[in-house]
Amino acid sequence: MAEVIKMPRLSDTMEEGVVAKWLKQKGDKVEEGDILAEIETDKATMEFESFYEGTLLHIGIEEGETAPVDTLLAIIGEEGEDISGLLNGENDSKQEEKTSEAKEEKQDTQKEESEDTSSEEDSSEEAEIPEGVEVVKMPRLSDTMEEGTVATWIKKKGDKVEEGDILAEIETDKATMEFESFYSGTLLYIGVEEGETAPVDSILAIIGPEGTDVSSILKSGGADKPAAKKSEEKKEEPAQEEKSSESSATTSDGKRIFASPLAKKMAEELGINLADVKGSGENNRIVKKDIEAYKPSEKPAATKQVAATEGKEPSAPAPVQAYTPVGEESFEEIKNSQMRKTIAKRLAESKFNAPHYYLMIEVDMENAMANRKQINELPDVKVSFNDMVIKATAMALRKHPKVNSQWTGDTTKIAKHIHMGVAVAVDEGLVVPVLRFADQMSMTQIGANVKELAGKARNKKLQPQEMEGSTFTVSNLGMFGITEFTSIINQPNSAILSVGTIVEKPVVKNGQIVVGNTMKLTLACDHRTVDGATGAAFLETLKNYIENPVTMLA
Repeated sequence: MAEVIKMPRLSDTMEEGVVAKWLKQKGDKVEEGDILAEIETDKATMEFESFYEGTLLHIGIEEGETAPVDTLLAIIGEEGEDISGLLNGENDSKQEEKTSEAKEEKQDTQKEESEDTSSEEDSSEEAEIPEGVEVVKMPRLSDTMEEGTVATWIKKKGDKVEEGDILAEIETDKATMEFESFYSGTLLYIGVEEGETAPVDSILAIIGPEGTDVSSILKSGGADKPAAKKSEEKKEEPAQEEKSSESSATTSDGKRIFASPLAKKMAEELGINLADVKGSGENNRIVKKDIEAYKPSEKPAATKQVAATEGKEPSAPAPVQAYTPVGEESFEEIKNSQMRKTIAKRLAESKFNAPHYYLMIEVDMENAMANRKQINELPDVKVSFNDMVIKATAMALRKHPKVNSQWTGDTTKIAKHIHMGVAVAVDEGLVVPVLRFADQMSMTQIGANVKELAGKARNKKLQPQEMEGSTFTVSNLGMFGITEFTSIINQPNSAILSVGTIVEKPVVKNGQIVVGNTMKLTLACDHRTVDGATGAAFLETLKNYIENPVTMLA
């Protein structure tokens, strides 16, 4: 029979929850203990597991949606089962009964597992649990949790406990979470003290009728304290330190202060003494809203007033009021253009599908700078360092054709032509116009063509055919002062060259430290087509061309 699952109350202050992510989808098989969804509460995003087995027949709250506690979250049952009656709101009370029974069955299972463990350890003794007594185990509060630490006990030994009361704050591998009781009664035994760590399913506490003798349960259940060593070390600590620790959690008259982990953290960050804050939660527990509503100026003013009434100066200066940032959190939502979506899709496909690796070299730019200066002194000639790099790259590709290739799965296509893609930044992202047969162009022709294509790109006048067919790509951020970076391969290319800025710095030449100018180049390669040695040989040739520009004129 189908089971209704409702939005759980995952903390004592939780009134509603947000489904951050569904880990199971409609139609999926679900086993008991499987994580159904990640639910965002007022304190943390927590994983919610299933108490049932079956098929996920219905999802009542979609990802990103918010719903009050006890709202229909999901329905699990047999595949193909008719759930129209449940969706129409019938049998609500029956389903609530079943949810409660499921919780009890889970605790009963834990109790039975405890008995089984005891039987294995000592087959001659069997745990006898008196009527009305319940053994509470260290819960598994996340799918990766193997052990938990009791950060704070909200209830103490001998306290009355009602179903739904918060027993303790338990620190997991992901967050500090509040653990509530499924039972009513008296807290008869605490198995894990504050600050101690214990494995999942260790005895955490025992709840039952007041005055019940639980010694037989502890004896047969193997209630060895899992953190005994830590407890002993804790007892050996100096009394001075223990007293200091207690003072932070008690008021001046010795009463304990109850506060949620988030409230404690906020108070610490804002410099607020918890003893000065009035709690609005259960047992006057301090929660987030109490810290937010607290006015630090009230306490110092009252102290000063009392001192003035008594005719005495305050024994200590009033504490400096903590700075509380003010403002409104906001976002501007911009709809993604089709260009942006296409860029995102193709770059993601490239990064996830192609096994990238990176090779970096540093190039001496002294000769290139001197040659460029001479070339630009000619009338009507203007050559940039980017033009020189593109020309050198095209010529290096001619000598290392494997870098000028494409992976198709069954074959590797090595291009006999060299069409150079040149990355250009535009408002919507990045476009890559293509210089066809770049190896046949002079540096001045490369400069003129790049300038024309970049202008078209920024004015959104590039034609589709002007952005197709590249066999290799160059991306230059040197004009922005970037010294080095890595790029994502522009598929179907097998490699992309990232060009940094020219940096003036000390270099060693002929055994002497002199002022030099260098530029870093990073080659990203697809390891399916370009091996490390192939990429290294390409960079060596490219370095020789750039450091000796005259060789590109031959």
